[in-house]
Amino acid sequence: MGDADFRSRAVPMPKGNRFEDMTPGRVFEHHWGRTLTEGDNAAFTTQTLSFCPLYFNAPYAQSMGHPGVQVNPLLVFNTVFGLSVEDLSEGGGPFLGVDDCQFIQPVYPGDTLTARSQVENAKASNSQPKFGIVTWHTEGFNQRGEAVIAFRRTNLVRRRAG
Repeated sequence: MGDADFRSRAVPMPKGNRFEDMTPGRVFEHHWGRTLTEGDNAAFTTQTLSFCPLYFNAPYAQSMGHPGVQVNPLLVFNTVFGLSVEDLSEGGGPFLGVDDCQFIQPVYPGDTLTARSQVENAKASNSQPKFGIVTWHTEGFNQRGEAVIAFRRTNLVRRRAG
């Protein structure tokens, strides 16, 4: 069986939701979650040149009242944002920004984060007729169900062809 035959039988499988799926009030419980490790934190903190000792110096973090190093809040943000992509923006469309980001409580190595998003607003785009503009309120939680982060994000979201 040649490559041409294989390609002729391939069926594209669209990923993600589309604008028409984004009804205001709809809630997405995002998949699986992610446990953040000391290695994740050390790699992210080093790669982003973040020099805050809370993120890499256990005695310093303990002197500030923490049980050990704290996970870099930007890693918390990126993890929770990433958990939402499959449901919210994997279908394609430019990212338009984040507003009202709140870091509610510290996250520590070994914590497992989960995420939930609710559609706040969905409207047609006047300048991009193949897209709509959607804003979600996303929250991240630790393994005890405690909120650790919350933010609003906005994307252009592709409409269904037709």
